[in-house]
Amino acid sequence: MDSNTKPGHPIRAAARLTGLSPHVIRMWERRYGAVEPRRTSSNRRQYAEADIRRLQLLSRLTGLGHAISQIAGLTDEQLEEMAARHGEDAMEQGDREKEAEPASAAADLLNASLAAVDELDANELERILSRSAVQLNGLVVLEHVVAPLLAAIGQRWREGRLRIAQEHITSAVARTFLGDLLRTYEAQPSAPHLVISTPPRQDHELGALMAAAVAASEGWAHTYLGPNIPVEEIAVVAGLKESRAVALSLIYPPDDALLVSELRKLRRLLPKRTAILAGGAAAGAYGPVLRRIKATVVPDLMALPEALRALRDSGPDATLAE
Repeated sequence: MDSNTKPGHPIRAAARLTGLSPHVIRMWERRYGAVEPRRTSSNRRQYAEADIRRLQLLSRLTGLGHAISQIAGLTDEQLEEMAARHGEDAMEQGDREKEAEPASAAADLLNASLAAVDELDANELERILSRSAVQLNGLVVLEHVVAPLLAAIGQRWREGRLRIAQEHITSAVARTFLGDLLRTYEAQPSAPHLVISTPPRQDHELGALMAAAVAASEGWAHTYLGPNIPVEEIAVVAGLKESRAVALSLIYPPDDALLVSELRKLRRLLPKRTAILAGGAAAGAYGPVLRRIKATVVPDLMALPEALRALRDSGPDATLAE
């Protein structure tokens, strides 16, 4: 039987066999046409042995420094030749680099990202974040590269050590990166739904985008509304989508008295079964009202998966305690 006619591998198996994360495989497929997996009758990807081998080659070559955008269109034979030219020593070195401790690799990527910001080099920052998505899984990238990068930029801004152009470059590149990351995930039809936004006068959206990426990686369907959305609109979307929860990112300011009443209004407008999750740097400042509306405060990005799993485990018909 030809290798391309055998039953294919699902994407999780393909990830295990290639050392790539599922979201990187999807991104390479959608953005660069690296492989074209077959689809089942339920529209799930199935990767043939030839697809696996091609992804392994692409993974090895990107690990050796080649940009996926430059090599994704090459034939398998051309990729094999490139790998052979590098020689065994170079390939073994690439393997050792890929096997390095994720935290150490993430620290190097974070430092390189900050250096690119210092140099006002948007293209280099984009390349570094793209490389981080190849070397690390999605949650590690968010926790150890993107979130610390944005935190450092915010700190520099508050201390007056950052130019407006540097802040804008970082935000623009991070927004594009997170948007691309989001598009690599596919939720199953039965997945619970999450609405993600920032409430009125909360204009910083990157925390909400990171939360959307985490939720997508956990298998949730989601609707991302963007920043500064009236609570009436958030509630309408949650109702139409029969959402299990609404996730709010609260960054700045931490002392908006009007937001307190808006959060209360949101709770009144939402169905009882729709939970509220709140996170971000300013979430603690709104602790009293968040407790009053029975919102779950998510202390940091990596606590979000556990909160989502708890909601999923509680069942779709669970209601909030009175």
